[in-house]
Amino acid sequence: MKAVLLLEDGTFFEGKAFGAKAEKCGEVVFNTSMAGYQEILTDPSYHEQIVTMTYPLIGNYGTNPEDWESHKSFVSGFVVKENCPYPSNWRSGATLDEYLAKNGIVGIEGIDTRKLVRHIRTKGAMRGILSAVETDVKKLAEKLQRYPGLVGRDIVKAVTSDKPYAWKEGVVDVLNPGLKPPQAKYKVVAIDCGMKQNILRLLVSHGCDVTAVPAQTTAKDILARRPDGVFLSNGPGDPAAVTYAIETVRSLLGKVPIFGICLGHQILGLALGGTTYKLKFGHRGANHPVKNLRTGKIEITSQNHGFCVDLDSLAGKDVELTHMNLNDNTLEGLRCEKLKAFAVQYHPEASPGPHDSNYLFNDFLELMENR
Repeated sequence: MKAVLLLEDGTFFEGKAFGAKAEKCGEVVFNTSMAGYQEILTDPSYHEQIVTMTYPLIGNYGTNPEDWESHKSFVSGFVVKENCPYPSNWRSGATLDEYLAKNGIVGIEGIDTRKLVRHIRTKGAMRGILSAVETDVKKLAEKLQRYPGLVGRDIVKAVTSDKPYAWKEGVVDVLNPGLKPPQAKYKVVAIDCGMKQNILRLLVSHGCDVTAVPAQTTAKDILARRPDGVFLSNGPGDPAAVTYAIETVRSLLGKVPIFGICLGHQILGLALGGTTYKLKFGHRGANHPVKNLRTGKIEITSQNHGFCVDLDSLAGKDVELTHMNLNDNTLEGLRCEKLKAFAVQYHPEASPGPHDSNYLFNDFLELMENR
């Protein structure tokens, strides 16, 4: 079955369809991870994005029901050089093809992903449409013209939870499944803007009693829960459009310790008076080097973001810049000691990715302990 990927500048790729027989628009981006495709597919931060994997063989260890990062898949499409139809792994329960089909995600394989990635790297991430239904490029172009893209749109409301929920599960050790998390010592309210579940698992495994609340929850309602700390989650899209979350965080500053990741980092930066902008092609992968400016050490990090806090916009605002991306010198971390708030742009919970930055969860515990 044939599939077509069309970009907004008219560039198109023809390949073989796999997964669901469907058609979706989204922003075409690329991820440099060698593994972790199931976590990528279920990360809500990828909502309305067509993800291209730079590693040529994807699907070789199959899929399983344990490695989900949310209750469903959020990507608009999946692009690979070669899909492996015969996975080999003791945890595998289904092939990647079967997984995509079951979850309504259209995939395309057999295209030159190196050419596609170089095109995006040169021209920048752009709107696209991936179809296993329609192969006429002119008709696809007409449909793509109606897709508004991500800038200026609030798409957090499409992925946030409908109501508050408690999370009790800690990090799962597949070799020691009976391991239980420690007794909860700190009460944490997590603002769910499209949160990965491994963040919740790590908070519980660090001794936190976690309640996740919808992104629209007010500061008054959060403080009524009398938390020891507030966590700001990752999520999709343009942070400047999520005005209600920015206002909530602005009202919380100075009243309770705050820790943010990814979109949470951007929202904290905006609440502190900074600005954000869209990166040319974003940072997505499990191998991005970041320098900790406090220690001078280099961390290899997992990343997934298309927007960034403008570091110059925070000048004179009593904000310490704590981490920098070594690929392009963009801001990766900030801290406001006076207000007991800090955040990082990357993903210290990994999943997939290295564990170099797990110490940040201990930093959050220290803030709550000192309070």
